[in-house]
Amino acid sequence: MTSQPPAPAAELSGRIRGGPSDLLHDEVLAPQFRFEVRHLLGHYLAIEKTLAAEYARMGLLSAAEARSVADLLDEAGPETLTARPDANMSDIAFALERHVEAGLPAPVARWHVDRSRNDLQACAQAMFGRDQVARLATALLDLCSVVLERAEENRELPMPGYTHFQAAQIITPGFHLAALAEQLLHTQRRLLHTYDGMNACPLGAGAMAGQELPWNRTRMARMLGFDRPQPNALTAVASRRWSAEATAELSLLGAALSRFATDLLTWGGSEYGFIELPDELSGISSAMPQKKNYPVLERIRGRTAHLTAFHADVLLGQRNTPFCNLVEVSKEAGTHVLAAFDSAHGTVRLLTEVMRRVGFRADRMRAVCEREYLGGFSLANALTLTEGVPWRTAQVVAGKYIVSAAGAGAPPHPGEPDLLTRAAAEHALTLADPAGLLADAFDVDRGLDRLVSDGSARPDAVREALRAQRDAHEELRAAWERRSEAVRAGTAETARALEPAPREPVGAGSGRRPRAGER
Repeated sequence: MTSQPPAPAAELSGRIRGGPSDLLHDEVLAPQFRFEVRHLLGHYLAIEKTLAAEYARMGLLSAAEARSVADLLDEAGPETLTARPDANMSDIAFALERHVEAGLPAPVARWHVDRSRNDLQACAQAMFGRDQVARLATALLDLCSVVLERAEENRELPMPGYTHFQAAQIITPGFHLAALAEQLLHTQRRLLHTYDGMNACPLGAGAMAGQELPWNRTRMARMLGFDRPQPNALTAVASRRWSAEATAELSLLGAALSRFATDLLTWGGSEYGFIELPDELSGISSAMPQKKNYPVLERIRGRTAHLTAFHADVLLGQRNTPFCNLVEVSKEAGTHVLAAFDSAHGTVRLLTEVMRRVGFRADRMRAVCEREYLGGFSLANALTLTEGVPWRTAQVVAGKYIVSAAGAGAPPHPGEPDLLTRAAAEHALTLADPAGLLADAFDVDRGLDRLVSDGSARPDAVREALRAQRDAHEELRAAWERRSEAVRAGTAETARALEPAPREPVGAGSGRRPRAGER
């Protein structure tokens, strides 16, 4: 049962005689109505309450009338609001208007005066987008917290690092995860900037040119949790830049996460075996019983591709449109915005669980470090710094040594001093301590200790980096909490503005219409 009066749609406008066709209702309006009831209704109700409070401030509604409107708005929900072509043109704004009018004990003539759906919808959508950004930020904070914890646990564990898909230098899982944490913190900062950029309230802009009553737009913005009104009325109703910017950030995040997911997929392959996930995060082959698969990593990487597609969808929906309020921009172009955020949120949740549960196999990683000639760079440096060999010549000597040692099947450590001596002699060089050079350069444990620059893989340097990242993480968490508190404070201010006042006759109105410029 609904509280909407069964009045014909023609009563909503003198411009047309009937409601939308069945085709338009079924294909466009009803799905849009259901989406808005499910995802935007709370924002529409908050906006309507703020407007009621502002009508009361301007003296156009009495306190009792504003309270009655607010009480009826509290009763609105999916069970009372339905898309009805005959009664509300299958439009949520008209449905709310009819719902309140049907419940008032007497007509309130000035309610909804000087109003437009354009800024109402733009405001509700901005609040929705703002909530989605904050929701994703919370998930990213959780992921970053887990990554920082796992990085600390694994900052001393040697593993091979790769460039161009070839074993290159000794690093640690902690060092690699610190790089992931840095990316997550960077994304958090960009999302915070995006949130602040979109946190300008469209309400009070009207249809496009402004309004004829002295609405206090700063007060309304504050009551809805915004930090300012959108200064240009046309921008307020025409722009959906926030959806393009937010999905752009999701696309960039997806690209970064796909690269780390690729590393995990590689490390989890049987040829590497650097990581292991528990059975509950694993899959099997239907035919090959020896296999333990990690399709969750494929899901994570695969989902990141959708984020770029969703951004392109928003961007293509907005381009080549006039800069004004348009259904094409405000609704069609935003069709998949929620899907974009849901996909990003789900991807982050999956990766968080993987990071929490993944195990690093020290034996497999160390075996590769000991098998590969990962100290080649260190050997070239030592030839120059200890033996005085010119740098480019040192590179050639080190390379020739590695080729001959690998060809002879010699392990990197402790090395073959005679082969190094021979390689140096080809350049008329005599080395004082070839055995010492090799033993030091290809010592796996020394491979980390000799890294002394800031930001390196040396465990102590990683520890310092993680400390700074934890501080930044907490600062970002506090910054997001301040923004959430602003939304809560605005809701509380609206509630106070609509608190019951001494009884007044509903329908009487209160005071004259304020003149332009009055507050």
